[in-house]
Amino acid sequence: VTPADNQSRSPPNSSGASSLPLPLPLPVRPDLPPEQSIAPHQRKNFLLSPMQPAAPSAAPPSVVPKDSRPLPCLLLLTSLLLLLLLHLLSSSSSPAPSPPPKPRLAPIPTAAADVSSAGPPPPSLAFLLTGSAGDADRLLRLLLATYHPRNLYLLLLDRAASDADRARLARAARTAPGRDNVHVVGDPGFANPRGASALAATLHGAAVLLRIGQAWDWFVHLDAADYPLVTPDDLLHVLSYVPKDLNFIQHTSYIGWKEARQIKPIIVDPGLFLSSRNDIFYATQKRDLPSAYKLFTGTSSVILSRTFIEYCTIGMDNLARTLLMYYTNMVLPHRKYFQTVLCNSPEFNKTVVNHDLHYSTWDAHPQNQPRLLTMADVENMTESGAAFGTRFPKDDPVLDHIDAEILHRLPGEPVTGGWCLGVGHDNPCDVSGNPDVLRPGPEAKKLAKFLAEKLSYRNFYSQQCIWD
Repeated sequence: VTPADNQSRSPPNSSGASSLPLPLPLPVRPDLPPEQSIAPHQRKNFLLSPMQPAAPSAAPPSVVPKDSRPLPCLLLLTSLLLLLLLHLLSSSSSPAPSPPPKPRLAPIPTAAADVSSAGPPPPSLAFLLTGSAGDADRLLRLLLATYHPRNLYLLLLDRAASDADRARLARAARTAPGRDNVHVVGDPGFANPRGASALAATLHGAAVLLRIGQAWDWFVHLDAADYPLVTPDDLLHVLSYVPKDLNFIQHTSYIGWKEARQIKPIIVDPGLFLSSRNDIFYATQKRDLPSAYKLFTGTSSVILSRTFIEYCTIGMDNLARTLLMYYTNMVLPHRKYFQTVLCNSPEFNKTVVNHDLHYSTWDAHPQNQPRLLTMADVENMTESGAAFGTRFPKDDPVLDHIDAEILHRLPGEPVTGGWCLGVGHDNPCDVSGNPDVLRPGPEAKKLAKFLAEKLSYRNFYSQQCIWD
């Protein structure tokens, strides 16, 4: 600092400069001039850029004399803590990224580098969509509501449906370009919802998906009466942060009234051996509860890891096949089989999340099916954070409401997202995006919060395969 500069400076206490006190007062020596403070514009720059190199000191040499004593350790430690706090505040106070614009209004990046910088790569899901006679249109609507190019889809209309409906579904499901990931079972068997033939159909679909797709992470089974409550981008975005070995399945070992009505009775499902559909029939005798393993029950809606599906279909452990033989003669075995295999397997019983990510409501008295969801349930459904809703009436107005307000899906079109920009005159997917780029919406936050609660230490382990 030159003498001219010293003369041009205003005194610290003059009206031309605004002085600020130091965080900690220093002892003042009468033989030294008062310490100069940081000017307001200098302090602002310092707070916003704490990591910039310090500028050369502009204070006169007399401010800090050569023979001054070192600062106490407490002052030094406090200064370091303040610098760390300023750095953290400047990092946390950076403006949050603005929400993505609507698909119809803005382009979307298509470079793989943009995907890797945004977060972990999205998973791939293998959907099994099942229905029976009269469900062809419902399966097509469910396909469009859940479709994403990263996923794999297998549509299964059981033998109760006509061959004409099955052929019409196959043509409609694969007419749009790029739907090589959609398949339809051409020669299915009967699937009685009360007998073992429904479980056989589920295992059949899982085996086919293992054969035709080698890269998917989770198996998702949806019935024609189910419908999504989040967009495909929402679901993939949230699951990209979840360990891929988890299995989402509602389960309990509390049997209660089911012991006398479903577990001890012996039934036979003619759908396993007759070419015509017949209802199950009961044997005259009953059997005791098993002692070699513990029985669990739940719902037929499941989201299972690929490793567990391989364990049930091609695994070397015989537990899955033994339980399949046991459940063949039980009522509603598809609501008990996967639960029992998971919780009796030391390899998988620590990977169970006690929820199937479905929203459903049940009446007070015991029923085999949850009650139908209507417009009266919209608020509870949307606020639940669930990914799917279980049982909707066919072509009910509540489905149109979900399409318009949650999925933003046009009739006869898939849900737009990162892969489908929503731009086009005839087709919202005329302009393609990148299947690896996701555009999660507000429902993704609810699903993420819901999953975070289920995966918390308190809920995850305390509700996992509990033997009541």
